[in-house]
Amino acid sequence: MTTDTPARLLQLLSLLQTPREWPGGELADRLGVSRRTVRRDIDRLRELGYPVQATHGADGGYRLVAGKAMPPLVLDDEEAVAIVVGLRAGAGHALEGVDEASVRALAKLEQVLPARLRHRVSTLQAATTPLINGDAASIAPETLTVMASAVAGQERLRFAYRAKDGTESRRLTEPYRLVSTGRRWYLVAYDLGREDWRTFRVDRVREPFATGARFAPRELPEGDAAEYLRRSIRRGHEGGEYAFDVLFEADAEFVAARLPAWLGRPEPETGGDDGDGEPRRCRGRGTTGDPVQWLAVRLLMVGCDFRVRAPGDLVTSVRELGVRLTRAAG
Repeated sequence: MTTDTPARLLQLLSLLQTPREWPGGELADRLGVSRRTVRRDIDRLRELGYPVQATHGADGGYRLVAGKAMPPLVLDDEEAVAIVVGLRAGAGHALEGVDEASVRALAKLEQVLPARLRHRVSTLQAATTPLINGDAASIAPETLTVMASAVAGQERLRFAYRAKDGTESRRLTEPYRLVSTGRRWYLVAYDLGREDWRTFRVDRVREPFATGARFAPRELPEGDAAEYLRRSIRRGHEGGEYAFDVLFEADAEFVAARLPAWLGRPEPETGGDDGDGEPRRCRGRGTTGDPVQWLAVRLLMVGCDFRVRAPGDLVTSVRELGVRLTRAAG
């Protein structure tokens, strides 16, 4: 029998968070209390904002239903380990769909994870190896969680950074946002040493350290962090990536189904239809760190006519690929 009320409420909440309906008698047996105590505990959970629904009758019971807000979850050891391992795998390799919110969730979970579960997570991660496509960069999850915590807490962040040419430097920054481009993470931050805004590839960051010194967030000069990163890449401030612009002679749905999602979603282009008002061409724009030769082949595999508008290196690569294919067919 659990006599401590807070502990009993947590145990009751853990049971209710499984997707089933619990008869009052079964809950009472599990908790070692009376049905009346179960009813009182249910009322306490409702007062705390947990939407517990009761059904009457011989087969009636209690179940947790969707409410207007997300209440705190209670996880057992296995569930906590599974979630942290999954978030680490996704965040560490910048998988599609894993954004800053996921990294914040990982930072919160790891902050409260008991030592025994940290050991289990580390053991599982050491025993598995992810298969990464293309030039996706691997990042230590701890690097992301330290950075995410510094962003959320508005703490100055110090780290070692390796530039594209291999130059090493130490940076002291006011971190603004973490941004994922699909296969890479970037930190948008104000660099106190350079007295200007900068973007940093997270896979080139080492030994990140939140100094504990708070700062008042500055106003980003160009819209949101994603837009700032996009423009920074186009200006060439961040080596290794470039912007591309391609016009496809096919509709957007056709092209989107044949291009990797990290290259962006093509947008319908006006002025190209079959007379029924439906666009029959689209425009693909985005950024990538893939070699232009790889991108040229990937565009060819879409299976429709296309014209490269930018960059010039990609135009040259497509032209050379066309000549090479023509010779191969001859």
